[in-house]
Amino acid sequence: MIKNWFKNIGPGTLIAAAFIGPGTVTLCTIAGVNFGFNLLWAMLLSVFATIILQEMAARLGIISQKGLSEVIREEIKTPYLKQLITLLILAAIVVGNASYEAGNISGGVLGLETILGVTYFDIGSFSVNGISLLIGVIAFALLYLGNYKILEKILISLVLIMSISFIITAIITKPNLSEIFKGAFIPSFPDDSLLTIIGLIGTTVVPYNLFLHASLVKERWKKKEDISFAKKDTIISIILGGLVSMAIIISAAGIQTSSISNASDLAKGLAPLYGEFSKYFLSLGLFSAGITSAITAPLAAAYVAKGCLGWKVGLKSKRFRSVWMIVLILGVFFSSLGIKPIEIIKFAQIANGMLLPVIAGILLWIMNKKSVLGKYVNSKTQNIFGIIILIATIFLGLKGILKVFNLL
Repeated sequence: MIKNWFKNIGPGTLIAAAFIGPGTVTLCTIAGVNFGFNLLWAMLLSVFATIILQEMAARLGIISQKGLSEVIREEIKTPYLKQLITLLILAAIVVGNASYEAGNISGGVLGLETILGVTYFDIGSFSVNGISLLIGVIAFALLYLGNYKILEKILISLVLIMSISFIITAIITKPNLSEIFKGAFIPSFPDDSLLTIIGLIGTTVVPYNLFLHASLVKERWKKKEDISFAKKDTIISIILGGLVSMAIIISAAGIQTSSISNASDLAKGLAPLYGEFSKYFLSLGLFSAGITSAITAPLAAAYVAKGCLGWKVGLKSKRFRSVWMIVLILGVFFSSLGIKPIEIIKFAQIANGMLLPVIAGILLWIMNKKSVLGKYVNSKTQNIFGIIILIATIFLGLKGILKVFNLL
């Protein structure tokens, strides 16, 4: 049974790799440092919502054998509405992922720098980070191969390294199990925790993962009977991703200080208390989180552009490669020079805040269309959960946009 599951593991693990990026690691660190175990329930809720939406995306991909953006193009008949939604998707995913890519690469850099130290070298008047370039080259080589099976195996290996690293770090801190269960199953709202709660949910329920998942499952599975494999893969992988995020919160709660702002600080802070091993495990986890997201973000952008623009091309086509290359090169450029494109990131946050409820709503609508899914449409229970999540995403989207404009 276990051998059979490992044979069918794949796209779900890549989705877990995509949502556990450096941003998630940093946010979970801050949540643990500032609020201890009290916000574990928000992560548990996020995992449940992610499973519901990602299972829909996976089912859609297998039954239709199309990506989500392709189905949206075909099913929305009103020209102006189609153009508006296509533009919003392209802006949020392609431009958004290009701006977040610098953060993904920088996260991987922080992980290695904690162990290896800083490695800068001068090119003319610029001081360039060598580790950023190294991560960029690794990501480029893996994406350029254009072989889904090889890419999948490497990303699964990195996710397993990341998972083991963060979970071991959490165990090293010897947390109180009764306090963990209390934090996970009894919702609480400590003072000044609302934005962190919104952030934890928003960094787990990610719009681009819905597009990525629908596209990846059709690379792996072609038959309707494979839905059961995709469902198991989705549930197990996302629960594993949730456990990793919770392990980071638990690790961060082990430090009694508020001067920690990212996972690199956490790695350094854990070392005096729990020994050098804790630092190495956490740094390895952060590096894996950075490099997996540095690969999946450009890949998602390329799949979205392909679907939105109606390209009938494969992973090795020039157009497909040109999209992920632009995203990756921009990420390496901003990361290696230490530039933070704040305005672009703000724009991406606004676009993503608007996109998530729109896509969740469209996904729900499509998942009830028998012309697309036949007998595989949503059940009543799936629709109830979907509507609850949709309402939550509207709330999150509004809060996120207000936060960007400093109105919250």
